[in-house]
Amino acid sequence: MPVNIPIFCSSLLFLLAFYVGSAASTEQHDCSLPDTNTPAVQAPTQGCAVILGNKVAQWQINHLDNFDYLAPRYHHASSNPQGWIQAAFYIGLTRWVDTVNDPHMLAHIETMAKAQQYSLRLSRGKHADDHAIGQTYLWLAERTGNKAAYQPVKALFDEILANPSTVSLEMNESLPKPKAYESVCQDRWCWADALFMAPRTWLKLSNITQDKKYFDFADQEFWLTVDYLFSEQHGLFYRDSRYFDKVSDNNQPVFWSRGNGWVFAALPLLIEELPQHHPSRNNYIELYKKFAKGLVSVQKPDGYWPASLLDPDKVKTPEVSGTGFITFGLAWGVNNQILTDDIYKQAVKNGWQAITRAIATNGRVNWVQQVGKAPDPVNKQDTQLYGVGAVLLAASEMTRYEE
Repeated sequence: MPVNIPIFCSSLLFLLAFYVGSAASTEQHDCSLPDTNTPAVQAPTQGCAVILGNKVAQWQINHLDNFDYLAPRYHHASSNPQGWIQAAFYIGLTRWVDTVNDPHMLAHIETMAKAQQYSLRLSRGKHADDHAIGQTYLWLAERTGNKAAYQPVKALFDEILANPSTVSLEMNESLPKPKAYESVCQDRWCWADALFMAPRTWLKLSNITQDKKYFDFADQEFWLTVDYLFSEQHGLFYRDSRYFDKVSDNNQPVFWSRGNGWVFAALPLLIEELPQHHPSRNNYIELYKKFAKGLVSVQKPDGYWPASLLDPDKVKTPEVSGTGFITFGLAWGVNNQILTDDIYKQAVKNGWQAITRAIATNGRVNWVQQVGKAPDPVNKQDTQLYGVGAVLLAASEMTRYEE
């Protein structure tokens, strides 16, 4: 089918003015998206990113009551709004609502949160994955003034502060572990994904309560994990301690794209929450810049980041969750003039173009690696809510990205 992107991207400023600040339920324009297998075309920016983001968000909202498009083994975990899978989508969606100010999407988030009674899963009280949805509840409290939206998060975090875990950060699977844990170390942030799921929840709670004890705890735990998992040599994060010495089939160190994407996307979100003159702010920015340098060096020529960052031949297909999170992080740095070199601007352009090629014309996000912890095979029809969240984060920055 013909690609109409150049037609609509010629009027980016008009489109942006039309959509930002208004509801997206009555789209007046089509922003056609190319299939992954078609030749590369000019990626949409600004106004077309608004159209793309609206399509992606609406497709996922429309498919929250039936998960038949996922393999049956993922239905249960994906259907729980309190779980990390949906939480990652809602983190992207809240960012998108901040971008386009869509009242219908805001109402959807409010309805979901109220139906969950603003609660977290308590069966794994200290597990970071189960803290992720708290970011959405706290966002609602900030946006609407609804104090009830953060009370359950505060109650749980007060319990954790009263009895913090002191287990090792080693992912030792030989030790006895609770149900649904990879290791007992997951009572702390011993794996890369955790740095996206939990620290921002703690920081947002600190901001909304004006009590620094929540951020002090999160700041300490965050940097212990960074010191443990960040490779200064490669400028990348190991997923967990099991990967320190692991190599791929091609004898390369294993650095998982989505695992790194989780952390890289978390950094802008955390930095934004920090007061301008907070003593920790520069530490987060310096880590962000070192990390950006490591990531930009391993982007593929087609714009995607490989599932195995140092071994692009391990999984040769596109992978959108890692690419979406990383593109968001880089675009944020360019937009905020933290990353000024042309190499970063080109990486953002290539990453965004790659993302658009992975999205169907109806807004479905394809090429998303399924739930896992390492570089695994990806098929075109693979999709997941966290992949949608990653795309919405990237789209939010592209709505204000200038060529």
